[in-house]
Amino acid sequence: MKTTDFAKHLTAFFTEYLIGERGVSPNTIRSYSESFSLLLNFLDEQVNIKADNLRLEHITRKTVLNFLDWLQDTKKSSNATRNQRLAALRSFCTYMQYEDVKRLEQWQEILSIKVKTHEKRSVNYLSIDGIKLLLAQIPINTKKGRRDLALISLLYDSGARVQELIDLTPASLKLEKPCHVTLFGKGRKKRIVPLQDEQVNLLRSYMEENRLDLSGFNQRPLFFNSCGRKLTNSGISYILNNYINHARIQDPELIPEKISPHTLRHSKAMHLLQAGVN
Repeated sequence: MKTTDFAKHLTAFFTEYLIGERGVSPNTIRSYSESFSLLLNFLDEQVNIKADNLRLEHITRKTVLNFLDWLQDTKKSSNATRNQRLAALRSFCTYMQYEDVKRLEQWQEILSIKVKTHEKRSVNYLSIDGIKLLLAQIPINTKKGRRDLALISLLYDSGARVQELIDLTPASLKLEKPCHVTLFGKGRKKRIVPLQDEQVNLLRSYMEENRLDLSGFNQRPLFFNSCGRKLTNSGISYILNNYINHARIQDPELIPEKISPHTLRHSKAMHLLQAGVN
């Protein structure tokens, strides 16, 4: 079967542009893949264009607008989700402006589609006393508890995003003066974040206990599950929520109703701001 021009360019968009040139995160690749899968489903079900017949000429402003309406009318997608799907298509069109200049107007028409406004949820944050109460719920007499203490403390102390924490290896840490952790964020942007002495001691003990300080182990996941694999976003949320629920029972005033791993990042930023650190 002959490959269509759309298939050829979409493959290059993912493998050469997103991964090769831009170095986007696995989460972005996953989100963009889901967006194009939904587009293919829409074209198949609503327009009767099968994936193996889909050509670049079919990807028009009208088609994209109909797709976005279908997401909200049929799939009940929120404005935020609709905007997320549009972002994937706009990224593809930005790429195609330089790969397919004869259809430049077509790509720019799609790029002109506006996002829909949506109400941004306010992000709660924990006070310093709330952070202390949270950490006090973690048992240090078990191996799992000691891992969770090192994990949650580092999530707060470094202000890391969850995916940045998941991707850490022992090689990401420098536990000799000046101590720091190297984080790789969206687009593989590197950040070097200093670590507090107490955090360094926690990490040293954790790594020694799990033999992560030995040579040959420096590329293993820093935080892992019982099978030795990286923790997942949902896994870290589960760990955090377990201790959050215990802390809320202890003092509901200190623990907001909605807490997520991102709350710790926001809390750290607020505490630095309150301390006069920009």
